[in-house]
Amino acid sequence: MLNNIGLPGILLIAVVVLVLFGRGKISGIMGEVGKGITSFKKGVNEGTKELEEEAVDAAKDVTPEDEKDKA
Repeated sequence: MLNNIGLPGILLIAVVVLVLFGRGKISGIMGEVGKGITSFKKGVNEGTKELEEEAVDAAKDVTPEDEKDKA
């Protein structure tokens, strides 16, 4: 069903949305979407950084000091 929309159908939908909501409302919504995407990317980057830090912490030498001298 959606495969047959084409460019004229998309333009018609865009015009109807613009008329119903107005330019100001749509730009506000797009601004919020942009903030959401930015926040999502920041969260993913922070999560990746935490996982990398945990991997580094797990790879640290945990041999007790008294056994390090024996080697």
